Amino acid sequence: MSSERVDFLTNLYLLISIEGLGPTKILNLINKFKSAEAVFDANFSELIKIDGINKNLAERIITAAKRSDEFKQRCLVELDNLERNRSEILTYFDEAYPKILRNIYYPPLVLYINGKLIEKDSISIAMVGTRNPSAYGKSMAELFARELSLQQITIVSGLARGIDSISHRAALSSGGRTIAVIGSGLDVIYPPENKKLFHEIAENGAVISEYPLGTKPDAQNFPRRNRIISGLSLGSLIVETKINGGALLTANYALDQNREVFAIPGNINNNSSSGTNRLIQKGEAKLVTRTEDILEELQLKLKPEVGVNIPKPSLNLNMFEEKIIEALDRGGIQIDVIAEKTGMSTSDCLVNLLTLGFKGAVKQLPGKVFARVF
Repeated sequence: MSSERVDFLTNLYLLISIEGLGPTKILNLINKFKSAEAVFDANFSELIKIDGINKNLAERIITAAKRSDEFKQRCLVELDNLERNRSEILTYFDEAYPKILRNIYYPPLVLYINGKLIEKDSISIAMVGTRNPSAYGKSMAELFARELSLQQITIVSGLARGIDSISHRAALSSGGRTIAVIGSGLDVIYPPENKKLFHEIAENGAVISEYPLGTKPDAQNFPRRNRIISGLSLGSLIVETKINGGALLTANYALDQNREVFAIPGNINNNSSSGTNRLIQKGEAKLVTRTEDILEELQLKLKPEVGVNIPKPSLNLNMFEEKIIEALDRGGIQIDVIAEKTGMSTSDCLVNLLTLGFKGAVKQLPGKVFARVF
């Protein structure tokens, strides 16, 4: 690794270590001073001009700069350990950092990754739920994860017992990709019985953590990691959860991030489905009974198409406009060919094409070529 990269990571680690300096403030600082290193070269009066930086934070930044050598050594040790663990570090400022994750509130500035993130992972669905699913919950998780995977959609979950593990395994068994976001260091696999699954995911996707190596799976880490699960995904599917289940945190994060939330309805007499049923009842999640319900929502987001997932507008066309519409296709036809196919003069065609353009039914392409919009 280059010395420039080591210096960059050292300064980023220093900024992250400063109490009270969260991602938003760090991004403000780096945006203003153009680099993490330049932040520590700034003086007190320059620092307090930055939005969110008060006198106490400015003093902490100046004090932290004195620990640069210490953090550089820690950084070198961390990088060496990551290499031994067949893992790597990815920062918010790297090109490979997931674009979809950049857009959330409080994005992780550093990700530790075992495995590989690829471009197709940008089309993903989070699947989460209870650690103690019913037979119904297990079957639904397996069914939806398998069918979504067969549609080339990456499954994101948290490697926890229950719904998470079932979703990961179903994706893998279908030949699909899956991403696990964990609440510990990459060298601390939790739960321990998922060690084999951890390595299978790393081979066919990625295991991700924002926590450095050696971090134990403390309870407070898991709610925080849920924002990454939802943040990596176009939508979150809540399979089965109680009214106070941790999966509801993922749903809340998804809503805050303006992502879709889906929920599979369950037996009203089964407490394991009380959380999913409540999401549907409150209108916070779309009820889904088949994977097509999710695919329709994703298709609308990824590729809006009039007449497929957007209704065709109602148009009042005269007979000349109807003749032109019938002659056109969505690829585009040159004006002389349109005139020939409709039996109309070129000038009459142009007049009617202009009107159709105003109605949103036709678009003009270069070279006097016209195409149907739907």
